Amino acid sequence: MESKLKSKVLQEFQQATSTLVNPALQSWKDQGGKVVGCYCSYVPEEVITAAGCVPFRIRGTGSTSTDLADTCLSSINCSFSRHSLDMALRGDYAFLDGATWVPTCDHVRRIYDHWRRRVDTPYLHLMALPKKVTDVQVQWYSEEVAMLRDSLAKHLGITISDAQLWDAIKLHNETRRLQKHLYELRKSDNPPITGAETLAVMVAGTAMPRSHYNQLLRQLLEELGSSNGHSDQRARILLIGGILDDPAYIEVIEEQGGLVVADSLCFGTRTMWELVDEQESDPVAALGRYYIQGRPQCPRMFGDQPKRSAFIKQMVKDFRVDGVISERLVMCDNWTGEQFMFAEDLKEAGIPYIRLDREYIMAGVGQLRTRVQAFLEMMGR
Repeated sequence: MESKLKSKVLQEFQQATSTLVNPALQSWKDQGGKVVGCYCSYVPEEVITAAGCVPFRIRGTGSTSTDLADTCLSSINCSFSRHSLDMALRGDYAFLDGATWVPTCDHVRRIYDHWRRRVDTPYLHLMALPKKVTDVQVQWYSEEVAMLRDSLAKHLGITISDAQLWDAIKLHNETRRLQKHLYELRKSDNPPITGAETLAVMVAGTAMPRSHYNQLLRQLLEELGSSNGHSDQRARILLIGGILDDPAYIEVIEEQGGLVVADSLCFGTRTMWELVDEQESDPVAALGRYYIQGRPQCPRMFGDQPKRSAFIKQMVKDFRVDGVISERLVMCDNWTGEQFMFAEDLKEAGIPYIRLDREYIMAGVGQLRTRVQAFLEMMGR
């Protein structure tokens, strides 16, 4: 599906997605700004922003092998963890002034152990992340947020006040509002932006100074208001899964005529569909509740699958989706069970659904193309 959007702003987002250090981030570094890496969208980026740093979502963009990482991790670790660790061992993340983890899964948890021993990064912090979503876990995670604030402030020799934290929350909420506006435009009969382009916009937001990104996104939304939409799709697709930061994967789907109009991804709706409650009295408590209960959760959270399934079904309805594609990184334990449960739920609801396995770095494009073609034909599209 050929892009109909000729935009310098979109090109800047796409460039930021295709590389690690984009010009906006490099300019920030050149002016003495600090960058702190985040493994997983459960890291409360607002704390890093409040500390005067840019939160950077760790990606393996540009990786070509896992030779060094394979001395630490085995073939039963997912390819994202192996590629990202390999880049760390090669010094590709030398621009980071710190890195923060949550134990999303055992694969990512092990990266922290090897990074701490073998990579020279000034600041490292490992948070605990609950596996349930009750009020007990909200309190637990709020304490983890407070410990991150204290740890980062001590390392930087600063104080992170409640006022600074509220300012950061409002700034990130503004990002979420703008991104949700972008998604709302995709509900139209002829969406003005493709799924691949949207993913580039979303990924770029994890690698730029936040205010700069918001300004660019406002410009893009203005341009989209007068752009021609896509009317040549064979089907409207909802894409769900774990980490996906490469728009090329979605391009393969859209080349077959399946326009991705919505998603449930950790570079997509799970980061921005809901807002942090700005009416809370305590910003730390507000963040704790948002990350554990407020936003759409991922499969690592136990007991929340019915809610996740309901979210998917509502997205299908709201975006008038014809079929759902679920992508899973090979060896991802969290998504193995989730895919099976979604298959049962969507079958019962009469919603076409297909499960696809992939590696982190694009491979098997021909097979992906064939499976998507067959899926569209199965739907009569």
